[in-house]
Amino acid sequence: MTQSDPAGGEGRLRLYSYLNAEHTRTYVAIMRLFTATLLPDLSPNEVAAALKPLEREGRLDIGESDPDTVADRLKRLKDWGNLVQGRRETIAASIAEFVRGAFRYQINKLAVRVQRDVDELLRVPEGAREVSRELLPAIERGLAKLGGTLSQAMVAERQAPGSASAKRAKEELAEQVTTLFLQHAELAVTVRDFYAYLGQVVTRFHLDPEEISGFRNLLVEYIQMVVEDVLRHTPAIAESLAGLANARGELLRILGPTERLGIAVERGRGRSETDWRELTDWFADRPGRPSQVTALREATARAIGSLLASVKRATAGGGLLPSRRAELLQLAGWLDAAGPHRSHELYAAAFGLYSARHLLPAPEHDGDDEHTPWRDGPVVEVTVSVRSRGDRGARGRASRIQDDPMLQETLLAQAREADRQRAAAVAELSAAAPALATSNLSPAALEVLCELLTMAMAQRERDTDTGSAADPVHGLRLTIDHVPDQVTQIATSGGVLTLHHAAVSLGAQQ
Repeated sequence: MTQSDPAGGEGRLRLYSYLNAEHTRTYVAIMRLFTATLLPDLSPNEVAAALKPLEREGRLDIGESDPDTVADRLKRLKDWGNLVQGRRETIAASIAEFVRGAFRYQINKLAVRVQRDVDELLRVPEGAREVSRELLPAIERGLAKLGGTLSQAMVAERQAPGSASAKRAKEELAEQVTTLFLQHAELAVTVRDFYAYLGQVVTRFHLDPEEISGFRNLLVEYIQMVVEDVLRHTPAIAESLAGLANARGELLRILGPTERLGIAVERGRGRSETDWRELTDWFADRPGRPSQVTALREATARAIGSLLASVKRATAGGGLLPSRRAELLQLAGWLDAAGPHRSHELYAAAFGLYSARHLLPAPEHDGDDEHTPWRDGPVVEVTVSVRSRGDRGARGRASRIQDDPMLQETLLAQAREADRQRAAAVAELSAAAPALATSNLSPAALEVLCELLTMAMAQRERDTDTGSAADPVHGLRLTIDHVPDQVTQIATSGGVLTLHHAAVSLGAQQ
């Protein structure tokens, strides 16, 4: 976090500037040096001495370990917010050496996270990531034990506050909560990474027979095993989370903030209401908000459907082949191995684009660089017709846009009528708000009431919570409160709407 931008925003994004700078390798090497030890405090001379072996090995450009160059790189990192500057007494043989040695640098807290994420990203392989399925039963067991531990901590605190037994119970409770959220975080990350890779491969237009076989095993066998494990453990986990919902306030109170660290401290996972709500939403559905387990099941169905479509394209009999990918790859290999003259001949023979023949319109501006080889230049998208049939011919032309003034007026009139009916329904509801139980609502007013009622109920996490929804255009707000043993009846032209244990109120939006 930078001093000028404590709330985040653009100031934090500047911490990534060194990854897109001109001397990225040098900046990354410096940041790795600062993140390699605890409480680093380095001067430009010390950083330059550490970079010399990297320069000798060819991992840095020549001259990047020069003390003056390193001092400039450190100053840039300080300007971006990655490093923090300090001063210390130093012994130097010259004024320049004194200036370089007097300035020492420490690393920013958020910059440590940035570099840690960069190193982790560079280590990630291109293939699929294994889902940590073994964490599901561990999460189930942890939630099952958490209720008993919470009860013991509450009893120990009530009987002997501040005693050794109360402290041990609190520490055991904190240990179980931290372990639970670490396990869930690892499970959620592996699931997200695996399905990101899955979405990358199943949308490919062409798959080789070997790839189809491999993806078939991946989808039919591995994904089925993952989904079965998730669905098997989810009911018990959701039931345990529902049981802890009423005691969540006591749990958060016992795991209160550490007094010695102060109030402005980054708490561990599981110490806030938001953390528990996110954990619950991952496993349990709510009205209008499906869980991640439901999303996982739907994503699996879409992936299997995409694979079946690829298999159908590859195995369809008759007609042309579904793709010319193999031929295009072979042509790319020939062009890569050929000389300049032979490359022109191959290109002309394959695509018929001779020097005096242009089949595409000129671009808006010429972005070609005569110093950049064609293989390092911008990638040109190969159309489906060329990729599938080797055909460059146009398949029709764009239809003319019809300007129909009568149709526009009809649509505008329909929109105005719909808005008028909506305003009339909202006005009827507003007029019936003081005596909603004795009013007889029209179908239009009932539709608006049910719409607001659905949105208000979707905001509630439990039946005892209060939900609210508003129509911001017409300024009407509906609030539903939990009132035990109360029955609310709303009469309409089509029947009576009955709500149990609930009180409904209508009013103007504030």
